[in-house]
Amino acid sequence: MDRNRLFWASRRGMLELDLVLLPFLDNVYDTLDPEDQQRFVELLNNEDQDLFAWFMRREDPSDPELLRIVQIIRDNTGLQE
Repeated sequence: MDRNRLFWASRRGMLELDLVLLPFLDNVYDTLDPEDQQRFVELLNNEDQDLFAWFMRREDPSDPELLRIVQIIRDNTGLQE
C-alpha cells in the first residue's frame, strides 16, 4: 500500500486512534520489516472499537499476528501499562 493510502487508512473516526496511528505511521512504520509493515496494513482493516480496546489494553487481539503489531504500536507510542 502506498504512503498516501496508508495515511488515509490511518485516519479514523476517533481522535484517540488518530493520535496513536498517525504518529506511528510518521515515526515508526518505515523502520519496520516488511512483514510487520504488512501486519500494520492488515490491522487497519479492523473496527475502530477493537483498535481502541487493543491500544488501551482493555483486551488483546486473538490473532497472534495482530497482537504482534499492536504490541509494537503500544511500545512505540507511549501506550505502556
